Amino acid sequence: MQRLIPTGDAARPVAFAEVPQPVPEPGEALIKVEAFAPNRGETFLLEQPRPELLPGKDIAGLVVQAAADGSGPGIGTRVVGHPAQGGWAEYAAVPTHSLAVLPDSIDSARAAALPLAGITALRLLRTAGSLVGRRVLLTGASGGVGHYVTELAVGAGAELTTVTSTPARGERLAELGAHVVHEVAAAQGPFDVVLESTGGPDLALALSKVRPGGLLVWFGQASRTPVSLDFFQLLGGSEGVTIQHFHYAGAPYGSDLSVLVSLVEQGRLHPEISRTTDWARTADTLVDLRERRIRGKAVLLTGGAR
Repeated sequence: MQRLIPTGDAARPVAFAEVPQPVPEPGEALIKVEAFAPNRGETFLLEQPRPELLPGKDIAGLVVQAAADGSGPGIGTRVVGHPAQGGWAEYAAVPTHSLAVLPDSIDSARAAALPLAGITALRLLRTAGSLVGRRVLLTGASGGVGHYVTELAVGAGAELTTVTSTPARGERLAELGAHVVHEVAAAQGPFDVVLESTGGPDLALALSKVRPGGLLVWFGQASRTPVSLDFFQLLGGSEGVTIQHFHYAGAPYGSDLSVLVSLVEQGRLHPEISRTTDWARTADTLVDLRERRIRGKAVLLTGGAR
């Protein structure tokens, strides 16, 4: 079968290779991958790839071999999945606890755009707690996570301010009900909750906008710039602010994937896909994603997707 493997070349970060079809473990199903969606964080891993790296965490496709232990969906079931790796291929072995069944109304391209960004958004908002009537600031809101957080937070009753790099990236978020600014300094606090994902100097600035007793959840460092916090500067800010680190990862993912699928089916969540193309263009798409030339998600089709 064909699989995309890392090259270590920044201009062409992946290339096709002929490899054996994966052999599933007893609790895994074999999926014929119809569509997959790369994440910007994966493009960073490709810069200096580990020898064992097999990219691909967001997939949708068809079960062609059910799990030997009897768990999970049967042969012929359409699914969305979140494997640990290996999804950029014709076939992927995925733990059944990290699969969700797709209804006929959701095509593979939309489904593939859900897993990492959608699970992150769900779990991030659970960490933030009830948002009804609360003022929330979201930094680094231009990508897939930002879109999902915006739609879910506004739908949950939050008064949301988002920070995007350009007006064009903020247009869709404004349509969803967010107030959009283009730098953290322009956000009018104080905020009950700050969801911070850029790092660098933005974290300290965002922290200064949290109300006394409020919460800052730090869930990324998209700027790739380390954070420095001045203790004495904190003393002059709001008292009793909690800073909480967040990382979405932790299987099983199936129940959260089912929630996301249900929200899409109900018309309450709308994946923003700016590019859908054949997986022959994966290398170019990864470069564009890394360089922020794609708004929202990009989806690659392996052939045969609905």
